[in-house]
Amino acid sequence: MFNIAVVGATGAVGEELLLLIEEYNLPVKKLVPLASARSAGDIVEFKGEELRVQELTCDIFEKEKIDIAFFSAGGSVSAKFAPCATKAGAVVIDNTSYFRMDPDVPLVVPEVNPDDIKFWKKKGIIANPNCSTIQMVLSLYPLHQEFEIERVDVATYQAVSGAGKKGMEELFEQMRAVFNFNLDKKVEEREVFPWQIALNVIPHIDRFMENGFTREEMKMVNETNKIMHTQIEVAPTCVRVPVLRSHSEAITIYCKKEVSVERAREVLENFPDVKVIDDPAHNKYPMPVIATNTDYVYVGRIRKDLFRPNVLHFFNVADQLRVGAATNAVRIAQKWIEMEKKGE
Repeated sequence: MFNIAVVGATGAVGEELLLLIEEYNLPVKKLVPLASARSAGDIVEFKGEELRVQELTCDIFEKEKIDIAFFSAGGSVSAKFAPCATKAGAVVIDNTSYFRMDPDVPLVVPEVNPDDIKFWKKKGIIANPNCSTIQMVLSLYPLHQEFEIERVDVATYQAVSGAGKKGMEELFEQMRAVFNFNLDKKVEEREVFPWQIALNVIPHIDRFMENGFTREEMKMVNETNKIMHTQIEVAPTCVRVPVLRSHSEAITIYCKKEVSVERAREVLENFPDVKVIDDPAHNKYPMPVIATNTDYVYVGRIRKDLFRPNVLHFFNVADQLRVGAATNAVRIAQKWIEMEKKGE
């Protein structure tokens, strides 16, 4: 049994973590919800009990004898407090971008690179990848094993909950204003997105880099290859859409080998935590309303390129709060616990 802390317990991902730690039946001796001083004292539920959120401090991990610490409260919080947790003997599973590209920190999607978890001892930290990266590599990896992917072009359609609770609230408020014919005022009051998000799409997530790509897009480029141990070319365009929950991705892969739609379906269907929904004749394909509140990556619209025999196109959808964050983190914890029991 383990003492488990959830840092950022009152946030969107933190709330999902509490649900999934229970749902996946992690062996919890004690659950300690942590947050900033502003949220300390709030109440969260876990296994039908009300738990009071404690203030995140450097000494809380030693005081509570924490074994596993999930961090989901922003990169600056992880930078400051994750070393406190590891010093106290906890393994940190960090959901922020802060440690992802650190060469001494494993970046893990358990279905793809579980063996990398063993490198956690270098710094005591395991990094959880970006949400869009996780769902993409879960579909890329089995296809790469079969066809040897050389390049990926991907356009994302990312839900507002990717920007947290405030992102969802901003869409809600703007949509309410639409129906009240008072949108202009709400757009002026926006805080989260650079432009109106209601009835709009914004090809801009995170800040722009000197190369013209955004930081969100570069995460997908760099993280994909670290996770898969490859040197695949990745060209993303990340777009925010007025959907509450679950990210979608339109993906094109260029392979060394000739691709087969039938074989692609087969390898995807046989890969853990991927489900194929691909029956266009009956309007069956992945959508956010299907993926939301599930732990699967849904793949459909699988089709061969019209001009090149080595190119495949498909559509990919997953709940980014679960698959793209909390579920992946909990699955990392499961694998880590298995390895600890085996003494690996």
